[in-house]
Amino acid sequence: MKTLTALLAASAAVLAVLPAQAQDMSLEPNYGTVSLEAGFPNDPHMVELQSGGTIAASTISAECAGYIANAPDVRLNYTAGSYPLTITSIADTDTTLVINGPDGSWYCDDDSGGGVDPEVLFASPQSGQYDIWVGTYAGSDLNPATLFITEQTRR
Repeated sequence: MKTLTALLAASAAVLAVLPAQAQDMSLEPNYGTVSLEAGFPNDPHMVELQSGGTIAASTISAECAGYIANAPDVRLNYTAGSYPLTITSIADTDTTLVINGPDGSWYCDDDSGGGVDPEVLFASPQSGQYDIWVGTYAGSDLNPATLFITEQTRR
């Protein structure tokens, strides 16, 4: 019995350190799927959306901030070339970005875009699927925001 109790306690401790990933990439994105190839016209590509959700992004990683939805807000299918790829959002409120890249890694940002705008730069982007969440920093309220996808250098 002591062995079973110790085994259950050890299992619970291991599970406690694993991130509780509630984000579901199999769900349809809330604001659609975008397919872009390097050198795409009408750069930047913009998507109007509502930022935020009820899930703390910190459940993915301590480096992620804000509150996001379960389903991605936007899915980007991107064919890379020689250009960098920048994903940012602009809003009247403090937004955050959470991105699951083609390599399965999570990329998060809060204020790198200047002021309270988030920005994730992929200097040598990979081709593939980018699932993008635009979060709201201060709480789970939904707020209007614009997602920008660009190959232009902003700085």
